Amino acid sequence: MAKAPKMTFVCDDCGQDYPRWQGQCRCGAWNSLVEMRLSASKSSTSRSSVLGYAGAVGGGSKKLSEVESVEAEKRLTEIGELDRVLSGGLTTGSVNIISGDPGAGKTTLLSDLVARMSQSMASLYCTAEESLSQFKNRVNRLKLNYNEDNLFLLSETSVEAIIEELEAKQIKFAVIDSIQAVVTDSANGSPGSPSQVKTAAQAFTQYCKKNNVTMFIIAHVNKNNEIAGPQTLVHIVDSLLHIDTNDGQIRTLRANKNRFGDVDTVGIFRMSERGMLSVDNPSEIFLSGSTTESPGSTITCIRKGNRNLLLEIQCLTTETESEFPQRVCVGLNMNRIKMLTGILRKHTKTKIYHDTFFNIVGGLKIDESETCIDLALVTALLSSLNDFVVPRTTCIMGELSLNGDVRPIDSGVPRVKEAAQHGFTEIFIPFRNYHKTMEGLGAKITPVKTIHELLELIH
Repeated sequence: MAKAPKMTFVCDDCGQDYPRWQGQCRCGAWNSLVEMRLSASKSSTSRSSVLGYAGAVGGGSKKLSEVESVEAEKRLTEIGELDRVLSGGLTTGSVNIISGDPGAGKTTLLSDLVARMSQSMASLYCTAEESLSQFKNRVNRLKLNYNEDNLFLLSETSVEAIIEELEAKQIKFAVIDSIQAVVTDSANGSPGSPSQVKTAAQAFTQYCKKNNVTMFIIAHVNKNNEIAGPQTLVHIVDSLLHIDTNDGQIRTLRANKNRFGDVDTVGIFRMSERGMLSVDNPSEIFLSGSTTESPGSTITCIRKGNRNLLLEIQCLTTETESEFPQRVCVGLNMNRIKMLTGILRKHTKTKIYHDTFFNIVGGLKIDESETCIDLALVTALLSSLNDFVVPRTTCIMGELSLNGDVRPIDSGVPRVKEAAQHGFTEIFIPFRNYHKTMEGLGAKITPVKTIHELLELIH
């Protein structure tokens, strides 16, 4: 007599499974457990034959010297910033998730990628959310170059049917759009439920590892800008990429997880009518390019991941026409601005009874943790308030403490080198960041200890 299929209960909120039903999950949700049938595909026998999974080799434990070392094979995508984030290109046989807000450019970027991959291998784009004609219109609009014989399109929501198509066409590169829209017979629940998302991701990952297929999976995000679905989804895949959307056309791509490279690398893209374009020299975007020197403008150097970016901070102060002055910031943290104006009032006796407007050229958003722009913000404010000009060949960086001291910043030498390479002739840095190797860069390095010392040197 055939054994009855084993049943389990999975939480719709967090994906935790239980051998029997209970009223409350460990995550705190009530009545969130749904019954789910465990199929034979989840057995240890099936999983043990998948290359890349624990237990795939079998034969018990081994000494380290008995384990064969296999280097991961990398393939360049020819999308410069994507290759940078992936630490030298796509890893063959890897499964990658890319997430982001609606309109961030996930589909646009992967449409370009699948077209490029089709030049050298059989590639498939599976869309579960739009028609094939919509995808074709996007390819024509972006004027993508692709190999007609190697690029396949599929509109399907069944995981089993998608895997059958991958097998039939001998696909080596695939895009699934999106993991929240596909369903599998091996799990209960509606599309996007934790059990469906987890099981579908496991099925795709097992197939890719066994057949050496490289795959990108698009994932939706929730209101907190985190991947929707169970957290186990992040652990299943090899890398997790996320696209941050700024107010303008700038997109930043960051690797929050990467089993085959670094996670502190950031790629900069510009959204245009031709798609997501790599920005090889981001500093050119974040500098206005104006040759006219005017009050209220300073240039500093921030750090995004392991990249140094030069950007221009602009400030405008005008006499207020209301009882209370306005403070408007675009791309900056308002709490940081309030703190810096308080430091100025306390230590320099500066009275600010004006409407104050701050802007970051290029539309980039500055993280609250990026404190190296404090001196540049203060200088831009005083420059507009007192109507003096900071030369465009001057770069200012440093953190300002509550007692008026200039605190050191991280990666001081690389930041100074970046500024010197772009032709800045005078660079103001915290005193404790000074290093003798900075003197041979062709720029005048001016270390400062306090806000008073900076203001005396700037005026």
